[in-house]
Amino acid sequence: MSFWIHLRLLLWKNFTYRKRRTIQLIIELLWPLFLFFILVSVRQTHLAYQQHECHFPNKALPSAGILPWIQGAICNIENPCFPQATPGEMPGVVGNFNQSIVSRLLSDAQKVLLHATQDHTLHSIHELISALKKFSENSPPL
Repeated sequence: MSFWIHLRLLLWKNFTYRKRRTIQLIIELLWPLFLFFILVSVRQTHLAYQQHECHFPNKALPSAGILPWIQGAICNIENPCFPQATPGEMPGVVGNFNQSIVSRLLSDAQKVLLHATQDHTLHSIHELISALKKFSENSPPL
């Protein structure tokens, strides 16, 4: 059989199935219209309003530590919206979580990288690497 014969038979089968179940057909046609009219009525009753740009306060992730994470979740439970940038959004500022492990690591890395041009910093890094090599050579295998 060709494609068109298959298609015609499938459409005929679908038509007879729908014709025999008129209540189901009516529900299938009216249900999307009903949902559409609900959406239209909600849109008409609640008119759109202009809102300013929204900035949310920063929240710590669990990797910042359990206390900052819980503090951020509890203090910002209402999720307020501010028209101006919050302190945690400023570039280079970690925010309210300055005592977390990640922020301390970031500040230490910035100190080393910003002052890496000084000879004593490079020398101390070189000494640290050589001490780690000696330590790994002298440590017993596991």
